[in-house]
Amino acid sequence: MSCGKSKNVDVETPSDKPAVVFVLGGPGSGKGTNCERIVSDFGYQHLSTGDLLREESAKGGELGDKLKAVMEAGELVPSALLVELLKKAMKDRGWEKSRFLIDGFPRSQENADEWETQIGDEAHIRFVLFFDLSQEVMKERLLKRGQDSGRADDNEETIVKRFKTFEEQSIPVVNNYKKKGLVRNIESGREVDTVYSDVKKLFA
Repeated sequence: MSCGKSKNVDVETPSDKPAVVFVLGGPGSGKGTNCERIVSDFGYQHLSTGDLLREESAKGGELGDKLKAVMEAGELVPSALLVELLKKAMKDRGWEKSRFLIDGFPRSQENADEWETQIGDEAHIRFVLFFDLSQEVMKERLLKRGQDSGRADDNEETIVKRFKTFEEQSIPVVNNYKKKGLVRNIESGREVDTVYSDVKKLFA
C-alpha cells in the first residue's frame, strides 16, 4: 500500500488538502470519548464510521437493511461503500484546509487500500492514533454501554465477534502503519484525564 505524501506526518498539511488523523482501537477503547475532546480543544471535525453507518442503516430500505445485518453479525462493511460514505461526509463538511478525525478507520487492509484508490494524495494523513486496551476491559465497557444506550451491537455475542474481527483484520493494519512510523500509541486503560493528557501532546 502506498501512503503517498502521508509519510510527512509532522509537517504542515500541503496546499489546500484536508488533514486527516485516523483513530483506531478495539471497540470500547475510548476512541469516541477522546475524539470529542480533541474536537473541542483543537478544532478537528469528528467522523465516526460507526455513526455514519448506523445513520445509513437507520434509514432502512435495501441498503440500510443490508448494513444493519452486517453490523449485527459483527462483520466488516464493504470497503468501497465505507470510503464513499467517508468522502461524502468530508466534502459535506468542507474539504479544503479542513482537519478530520476519522474514528474507526481503516479497520482492514482492504479499507486502507480503498482509501488510497478513492482518495490517496487528495488528503494528507498526519498520523494514526491508536488506543490500546485489553479485551477484558473493553468487554466490560461495551456491556455497560449496551445497557445504557440499547445499541444493537453492544451485546455479548456480537462483542465476541467484533473482538475476533478486530484482531484478525485491524491489528495487521496498525502493524503496517507502525512500520511506516505513522502510529501514535496510547494506553487507554488508565484514568480518563490521564489518557487525554497524553493525547493532547500529539495535537499541541
